Amino acid sequence: MGEQWRAQFDAEVSFANGGGLRTEGFRLDIPGQGITDDDLAALFVRHLGLLMVAEVRISAKTIIEEPHKGGRAVAVEEPDKGRRLVELSHVITDGMTTLPGWPGPRIDDWLTFAASRATYAPGTEFHVARIEMIANTGTYVDTPAHRWVGGDDLTGVSLDRLADLPGVVVRMPADARAVDRLMLAPYDVAGRAVLLHTGWDAHFGTERYGAPDAPYLTGDAARALVDAGAALVGIDSINIDDMGPAAGGERPVHSALLAAGIPIVEHLTGLAALPPSGFRFTAAPPMVAGMGTFPVRAFAVVNP
Repeated sequence: MGEQWRAQFDAEVSFANGGGLRTEGFRLDIPGQGITDDDLAALFVRHLGLLMVAEVRISAKTIIEEPHKGGRAVAVEEPDKGRRLVELSHVITDGMTTLPGWPGPRIDDWLTFAASRATYAPGTEFHVARIEMIANTGTYVDTPAHRWVGGDDLTGVSLDRLADLPGVVVRMPADARAVDRLMLAPYDVAGRAVLLHTGWDAHFGTERYGAPDAPYLTGDAARALVDAGAALVGIDSINIDDMGPAAGGERPVHSALLAAGIPIVEHLTGLAALPPSGFRFTAAPPMVAGMGTFPVRAFAVVNP
């Protein structure tokens, strides 16, 4: 074991809501002998769990080489062993294509580092970018307002429908095009984010991605998910509905799921990295009033 240090000091604490506290000869485990008074004050506040501290004045400080006693000030929390985060979103880049024929985003500078120097002190500079895009860009969520007049928009869908949901992955056979009710039958979907893994995300950004034979969920399967109480449904294809010519522009999946208040996340990616279950899924957009769709940072937390 290497050198371990403790600080002995007096402290005078002032609280923002009035009152104070004085200590004399207080001893505290510290990470190294070169600790500053400011860092020592922060460790002191953390160790005692003090709230609403306005100021800590340190005096009579002495550094002692002495074994640590296990105080909270130097406790290190072990990360969750085996826990991992899985990215499930496409990167949004300038001019990218999400839906063929729909405009891509335009990303540029509103404030450059160089221009900001005239406003701030020497050595201080900032960058602020600007983006112009339609809501259906990259990986995004559909809310009821996307399909139904008067439906809940981004501000009306609660976080318990978008964040920290238990998830299940439904993997589509390579020779199948449609996820139907029978494919869903083996899965317990109640209260879960149901993610449809088709593998179509491999074509994202190419002409093939928008082909009419892209995989989809059937209307009958969507109604089964509604009846079973699914919390959210996502897919790694261009559309959760059939976009083939035989569909005639109907959108039975959007209609059924969004009428039931079940958000839809389209254009997912990376679902191959997820286990069949045992993970938590999040795809939360900002709360923008009057909008029914918006890009999300979709991800999963996989625990051992």
